Amino acid sequence: MTNSYEHLLPPSWKAQVAGWFAEDTPSFDYGGYVVGEVHREAFLFGKGKHTAVLAGRPFFTEVFAQLGCEVEWHLQEGESFEPVKHVATVRGKARHILLGERIALNMLARCSGIATKSKRIKDLAVGYGYKGIIAGTRKTTPGFRLVEKYGMIVGGIDPHRHDLSSMIMLKDNHIWSSGSITVAIQQARAVGGFSLLLDVEVGSEAEADEAIEAGADIIMLDNMEGEHLLSVARKLKEKWAGKRKFLFETSGNITEENLQERAVNDIDILSTSVVHQSVQHIDFSLKIQMPN
Repeated sequence: MTNSYEHLLPPSWKAQVAGWFAEDTPSFDYGGYVVGEVHREAFLFGKGKHTAVLAGRPFFTEVFAQLGCEVEWHLQEGESFEPVKHVATVRGKARHILLGERIALNMLARCSGIATKSKRIKDLAVGYGYKGIIAGTRKTTPGFRLVEKYGMIVGGIDPHRHDLSSMIMLKDNHIWSSGSITVAIQQARAVGGFSLLLDVEVGSEAEADEAIEAGADIIMLDNMEGEHLLSVARKLKEKWAGKRKFLFETSGNITEENLQERAVNDIDILSTSVVHQSVQHIDFSLKIQMPN
């Protein structure tokens, strides 16, 4: 059996596509009036200057399915390609192709950009000998999280928590508001139960030690770098060996340039928004073909 990334998507995802149409065409489609109902074929080209990863096929296909068009794909989801590449062919009424064009291209450009950057960061980390988890963050575009998290998965990294309900994460504001790390963890455990992991952000060795003792599953060593990061991780892993099970996560200011010093196996998880915030989009174009 071949697994499909599309099978990850929730039942509600197609309604999001309908929402994109409501935003892009809230009233009259004047350009569609001009081109009419003639049937046409359009080629989707992957462009740009660098190798890219294709991601977002289900969303692209659904855009045109809702318009009565069909899409024939020439690349698999997650496949890398060199530009310029004929990626897919869309067939349908000319006005319908043009109705879906900008929505579909915008989505595909961002989703593929995220997948491409995710793959690059993971490949670099593995090349440095890192055996831990590369993850994204929850700093996603409002209303577009599903597409962006999907792109991370296609790119081969961990999407991290999807929302506030899928994991308990206690950051500095939670801790300051509750009074202490220990109190915050106790309160969270009382309502979150056994099935949710608890990730606690700390800013020092002492705070990390307190979080471990209070029973956190993941300790996020926020904005720690270099020897300080390694020293804290190694010291506390040695102290709590055989007594507590936990993972160390590092986040904040991770880039391609400093990835090698952060991608060390004393740290279990590297979470970074560099794979989805301000990521370079992949250039695609959809060109209607003239009939022979």
